[in-house]
Amino acid sequence: MKALCWEGVNKLSVEQVPDPVLRNDQDVIVRLIAGTTCGSDLHLIGGYIPFMRAGDVIGHEFLGEVVEVGSAVRRHTVGDRVVVCSFVGCGRCWYCTHDLWSLCDNTNTNPGIGQALFGADTGGIFGYSHAMGGLRGSHAEYVRVPFADYGAFPVPEGVDDTSALFVSDSVPTGWMGADLAGVKPGDVVAVWGCGAVGQMAARAAILLGAERVISIDRIPERLEMTERHIGSEVIDYTSTDVGAELRERTGGRGPDVCIEAVGMEAHSDSPVHLYDQVKQQLRLQTDRPTAVRQAIHACRKGGTVFVLGVFGGAVDKFPLGAVINKGLTVRGAQQHGQRYIPMLLDRLAAGELRTAHLATHTVPLNEAPRAYAMFKEKTDGCVRAVIRPGD
Repeated sequence: MKALCWEGVNKLSVEQVPDPVLRNDQDVIVRLIAGTTCGSDLHLIGGYIPFMRAGDVIGHEFLGEVVEVGSAVRRHTVGDRVVVCSFVGCGRCWYCTHDLWSLCDNTNTNPGIGQALFGADTGGIFGYSHAMGGLRGSHAEYVRVPFADYGAFPVPEGVDDTSALFVSDSVPTGWMGADLAGVKPGDVVAVWGCGAVGQMAARAAILLGAERVISIDRIPERLEMTERHIGSEVIDYTSTDVGAELRERTGGRGPDVCIEAVGMEAHSDSPVHLYDQVKQQLRLQTDRPTAVRQAIHACRKGGTVFVLGVFGGAVDKFPLGAVINKGLTVRGAQQHGQRYIPMLLDRLAAGELRTAHLATHTVPLNEAPRAYAMFKEKTDGCVRAVIRPGD
């Protein structure tokens, strides 16, 4: 079968790889209907995530049709249309039973790497390096889904493929940020980043009752999309001082909740960005924490900062003094999708959530490298490119 493979830093190619097979009686095999590019994939492609190997299949956000089921699978049959959570959870360990699915003890097949990097192993994730389990990714004609009874979810009738696709990762990630940040009625919420995750975090905050939601980015198409489809206020950070603007819009206090949805390759027009970029390129730090710093400084005293963007290791110039002296709560997580996906599919079916607008481009699997180049460079208004099998 064909699959999109990582061949080295900034090198992708579509290659023939062996078809997946059932390796466990709780597996299913899914025929890909659609996958999508994701900003966190750019960190892989750029070489910022360790323990990638040439030939690894990438991709983690996908929708498919079940074509084969293991003997112990109880919730799926051949022919089911399912959206699959990007993180794999066993459903039985302490973390899964406490709804902390991305921290699963049993799905990372390379234990020890996470211990060295983070102090503990994460759960496994499709197509996201051998530090995260080395699972084959979803940009392929067929995908093996472990523990499918816990990680694959039937798509309701009436919900189209493109809308359901983003419930694999972007929608639950954004919703989790607003939920675990404790957004409540009357709050003012600021979201850094107007990509798919940032837009979904903003929409979640609105649905959770926030009085005002303000989204921050620099790409005109993303800002316009967020304002029109999500209903959030927007700030172009290249045209104003974000901190001053947020204070102006909040009576001088600052937002109650700040959600960072950018990650390790954050951009800024300040001199600090050049400092961060040079240190990252020289591997003197693994991440560029520009947006995190800004969120911490902008947040009101006693407020909450939630970090949704992917970070791989260590950063420099972290404003710990601001955290302590402003009495902030700082949280972060990879998505606990199994906690949210059923509810989000119901909201899609009810019309409370809309996600199809995120798919600005559609390409066949053969053209996936071009899609990622377009996505990375933000050309042609690309917010997300949907990848479908076929020529």
